Amino acid sequence: MSPAHQPLARTSYAIRSRSTGITASTLWRRANDKPSLADKAANQQYLTPREEQALAEYVLRLADNGYPLPVKFLRSLALIIVRQRSSVFQTTVPSLKIPPPGKSWPQGFYRRHPQLKARRLRAIDWKRDDRQIEDKVRHWFAIIGRELADPAILPENVYNMDETGVLLSVLNSLKVLVGRDDLRKHRGTTVKRTLVTAIECISADGRSLHPLIIWPAATHRSSWTTHATPGWHYACSKTGYTNTEISLYWMKHVFDPQTRDRAGGRPRLLICDGFGTHESLEVLKFCFANRIILCRLPSHTSHKLQPCDVGVFSLLKTAYRAQVEQACRAGVNTIGKPHFTYLYDRARAEAFTLRNIRSTWSRSGLFPFDPSRVLKDVQVSRPEVQATPVEHPTVPFNLHHTPNTSDHFALLCREVEQNTSDLDTGCKQRLQTLTHAAEKVFAERALLLEENRILFEQNNEKSSRQSSGQTVIGHAKVMSYDDIVEAQKKRDLAVAKPGSTQKRRSKARDKLPSKMEEKCRAEQEIRTWDMNDYCSVLDL
Repeated sequence: MSPAHQPLARTSYAIRSRSTGITASTLWRRANDKPSLADKAANQQYLTPREEQALAEYVLRLADNGYPLPVKFLRSLALIIVRQRSSVFQTTVPSLKIPPPGKSWPQGFYRRHPQLKARRLRAIDWKRDDRQIEDKVRHWFAIIGRELADPAILPENVYNMDETGVLLSVLNSLKVLVGRDDLRKHRGTTVKRTLVTAIECISADGRSLHPLIIWPAATHRSSWTTHATPGWHYACSKTGYTNTEISLYWMKHVFDPQTRDRAGGRPRLLICDGFGTHESLEVLKFCFANRIILCRLPSHTSHKLQPCDVGVFSLLKTAYRAQVEQACRAGVNTIGKPHFTYLYDRARAEAFTLRNIRSTWSRSGLFPFDPSRVLKDVQVSRPEVQATPVEHPTVPFNLHHTPNTSDHFALLCREVEQNTSDLDTGCKQRLQTLTHAAEKVFAERALLLEENRILFEQNNEKSSRQSSGQTVIGHAKVMSYDDIVEAQKKRDLAVAKPGSTQKRRSKARDKLPSKMEEKCRAEQEIRTWDMNDYCSVLDL
C-alpha cells in the first residue's frame, strides 16, 4: 500500500470499527491475513488447543469414573503428550530432552477450560460417596417418615445412640504467638494414642442420657474414677470396643431406666447404625418386650443420616481437645486414664447442649422432618454420556508410509497443503479440521498408552504378590531384604527334598486343639460395673 493510501485505509478501518463495534486493529489483522491474538497465544502454549481439549476430556472422564485426577499430575500428563509428537511409544530417550511445563501451567490450564474446577476433596470410602447412597437415603426417609408420623411416637421418645472413640491426648496443630527470634517449629506435648470408647444417646427434644465408658483394659482401676460421675456406667474390654454383652447391658441398665418413666407406656424409637452388636437376639427380645422400636440406618450412610455423627460428636471431640490443651498448659505432663473422666465430663457439658442437640436432629432431616436437608447435598447420579463414533475420511493419496506420530502427520499435512494450493476455501477448512482431529487423537492415544502401562505394572505386581504363599521364613526380629530372599530359598529347598516333614508340620499346626481358643474367649469376658459398684468396692 502506497503512503498516499495509508491515511485513507486507517480512516476506513476507523469508520468500520464504529459501525461494527470491532476494533480497528482487529479489522486490519483480518484484512491482511494475520493471526488473531488468541491464535497467536495458542501457538505459544505448551500444548496445542486440540491436545488441551483431549487432556480436559480425559480429566473429566476420570472424574466421572470416581477417580479425579490430582492437580500435581497434570504436568506429567502434558509432558507425555508432548513426547508422543516425535515418538511412537512413551519411552524416555536420553538424546531427546523435552522440558516439562512450568509450575503455574496447571492453573492456567483449568482457567482456559471453564468445565474444569480445582477443588480439595476429603478421602472417604467409595461406598459412602453421595452418588452411591442416594437411593438408600431416599428409602430411609420413606421408612422413618411413616414411623415418625405415628401419633403415639412423641419427639421426647425418639433417640439416637452411637459409639465414639476418644484419643486420650492427641492434639492438633495450633497457630500460636511466640517471640520474634523463636525458631522452633514444634511444641512439646505427650502423645497418648489410647482410645477410650463412649456410648452416647441423645433425644429429639434436646436431652442426652448418661454415657457408658469402655476402658481398653482387662480390669477396672479405682484411680480412673476419682472424679465423681453419678449415673455413669463403666465397662472393660481388652480391645476397647463394644460387644454383644456391653450392648445388652447398655440397653437394660442405661437406656431403659432413663427413658421408661418419661415414655409413660408409649413406644420408644431408637435409631442406631448397623453394627452387629446392636441387633443381637437378646437385644431384639428385650426391645420387643419393652415396646422399643429399633430403626437401623442403611449401610454407609451414618455420616449423612445419624444425628450423633452429623453434629454433636465433632463438637464433643473439639471440646475434649480444648480441655486437654488447658490441662497441658496448667502443667499436666501426661494425660492418662485417671484424667479422662474429668476432661470428658467438662467436654460433654460444652457439646451436649439443648441447642446443639436440636440442631443435630434438624441437620439430619428428622426434627423437623425435612428430607431435603440431606438430599440437597447428595449429588444426583448423572447418566453416562455415550461417545458418538466419528467417521474419519480416508486420505485420497497413495502414501509411501502411514504416519504414526503427530510430527509425521503434521509434515504430511504441510505437504498436502503445498500440493493443493488451488483448492477452494471449503476444502482447505475441511483439511484443517481433519488435521485438528488427528492431532487430538494422537494426544488421547498417548494418555491411554500411559494408563495401560500403569495398569500393566500393577497387574504384574499383584500376580507376583499373590503367587507366593504366606509362609514363615525367619524368626529374627530384624531381617534385611537379602536375608528374606535367602531364607525363602532355603525353605523352598527344604520342602522340595524327598521325605520332608515340613508340610506335615504345617498341617498339624493348623489342627491345634480348640482349648487355646476357649482360653482366649474366657479372657475376653467383659465385666460391666456402674458407679454404685465402684463405691461399694472402695468402701470395702
